[in-house]
Amino acid sequence: MTGKTFRTATLLGALIASTALSGCAALLVGGAVVGGSLLVTDRRTSGAQIEDQSIEMKSNTRVREILGDRGHVNVTSYNRLVLLSGEVPTEADKTAIEQSVAKVDNVRSTINELAAMTASSLSNRSNDALVTSKVKATLVDAGDISANAFKVVTERGTVYLMGRVTEREAERASELSRSISGVQKVVRVVEVITEAELAELDPRNAPKK
Repeated sequence: MTGKTFRTATLLGALIASTALSGCAALLVGGAVVGGSLLVTDRRTSGAQIEDQSIEMKSNTRVREILGDRGHVNVTSYNRLVLLSGEVPTEADKTAIEQSVAKVDNVRSTINELAAMTASSLSNRSNDALVTSKVKATLVDAGDISANAFKVVTERGTVYLMGRVTEREAERASELSRSISGVQKVVRVVEVITEAELAELDPRNAPKK
């Protein structure tokens, strides 16, 4: 792990893993339906969103330079916090990728969830994509937290929830996602904000008094 690697006790919040077994429930990512249309909001600044796109592109280039076609790596950046997920041939590859991505401009921290193992099959990846879709749809249907507050990534049945959220929202999203069919585990990779900060960012989703 590099000096920029994510630490649970930092201001970024917590990396929390909890086992999930079967079911079907709800979560939130995307937008909020208002009057039949999708109102898209994002708790990142527009600058941060652009930076995240740039980080992902630059990181993917570095991954290809290190691995070629020897593995399967996904790079997901949210508010400059980078999640590395997928499979690589060796522990050395895992470390090399993390160290290289950590040096990309504007990266605040990295969470290395790469597994040193044979790359997942297309069938497994299709199942993961289906799980992600279920999670997103369930979040949108939940109605009591903001769907687009979360970015969802799924690898080998493990659902990663990213976003700038309160403890209340993180707990609710985790609870809902655990009951979705195909979810093996839920990992929260979130930047925790206070309810007061949420009220400023998104008054509609602040807790009712």
